[in-house]
Amino acid sequence: MSESILIKGGTLITMDDQDSIVSGDLLITDGQIQDIAGGKSAKAKVEIDARGCVVLPGFVQTHIHLCQTLFRGAADDLSLIDWLKKRIWPMEAAHSVRSLRASARLGIAELIKGGTTCALTMETVNHTEAVFQVVEETGYRATVGKCMMDRGEGVPSPLHEGTEASVEESLALLEKWHGKGEGRIRFCFAPRFAVSCTPELLSNVAHLAHERRVMVHTHASESRDECELVEEETGLRNITYLNSLGLTGRHVALAHCIHVDDDEIAILKRTNTNVVHCPSSNLKLGSGVAPVKRMLEAGISVSLGADGAACNNRLDMFTEMRTAALLQKALHGPEVLPAKRALRMATIDGARALDLENEIGSLEIGKRADVIVVRMDCLHSTPHPDLASAITYSGQGSDVETVVIDGRLVMMEGKLLTVDELSVVSEANREAELLMNRVATRDYMN
Repeated sequence: MSESILIKGGTLITMDDQDSIVSGDLLITDGQIQDIAGGKSAKAKVEIDARGCVVLPGFVQTHIHLCQTLFRGAADDLSLIDWLKKRIWPMEAAHSVRSLRASARLGIAELIKGGTTCALTMETVNHTEAVFQVVEETGYRATVGKCMMDRGEGVPSPLHEGTEASVEESLALLEKWHGKGEGRIRFCFAPRFAVSCTPELLSNVAHLAHERRVMVHTHASESRDECELVEEETGLRNITYLNSLGLTGRHVALAHCIHVDDDEIAILKRTNTNVVHCPSSNLKLGSGVAPVKRMLEAGISVSLGADGAACNNRLDMFTEMRTAALLQKALHGPEVLPAKRALRMATIDGARALDLENEIGSLEIGKRADVIVVRMDCLHSTPHPDLASAITYSGQGSDVETVVIDGRLVMMEGKLLTVDELSVVSEANREAELLMNRVATRDYMN
């Protein structure tokens, strides 16, 4: 339940169209930002001292796998296809409702502590309702999709669905959860990638997404092996193939898009398709570096995501901003992807990718109050003559002091308020051990 909150004396990096930075107070009532840098007469039930801190819109991550948080450290040092077949798919197949809840709780707790207040997530094939329940219980903001997989070599039987059954389960989740939590919770269709979905499933998703006015969230052109498989089977480049089935557009988010040619970039631009850049994941899996500079120059929407703990090991937006900027500078020169641009990718550009730019992503009167307070008096962030630079290049997740989602305090002075951190860690360790035992004994195949 939202309450009146006054964040006092901070420096507000608004991320509005003018990139305004103002000093003063931020007043939140009824879940909305009511006043920015207003007079000293404002009163609220909760007052937060933000002197020496910056106040920002919460980060928006547009590619996350909450179901994989329990897999942290269990799938390292492999290329994408081997990573999936040897580790990820067996572990996802071994998930129970309890282990998936534990994984989602752990992931959301980590996201909140690092200042990410909204995420676009792709879960596994089974038990996705457990993730929606955790999002609701924790007060988080998320667009969640059930992974859809109706084909694929090396896919464990618990993950291999019938086409019709996959669609029916997705529609049931849409009907039950889309718009819940006063609009914080949304549903998206989440076909895994072209290699694990039949053309019939992908075409059906394209039609239903338009009909039901919801997002599609999938992977595309992450590795050369993936691209070669798609081209061998369809005769088309990956993005070209997805476009032929109707899986491009303003409502579509394609994670990675590393191995794309000029024609595919033209398709992404023409269709206003959203690209999600996951720099740390791409580096760790050895997948390559996305042509972010070319995409931004073409006017393509590019936002950021950590991907999952199984291919990144942490879900920290500070790391993704810094890594994204440094990668493009190494390739194209130090002027490319400046700090302020990376910060926009982490906030308002992420909100825009989710069609939420009128609700979140910047500090503006009337928007929903997804707000973070970040300390700037740490050794690693002192001095800080340029605040955007300090956040992007010096900031760390541990600098986040306070987090508000939809006008509700979910963390204050570094303490989580909607989940118990100790119980989250204990539950995660217990369920991870049980899950790995099921994988080792192949008990999930029963």
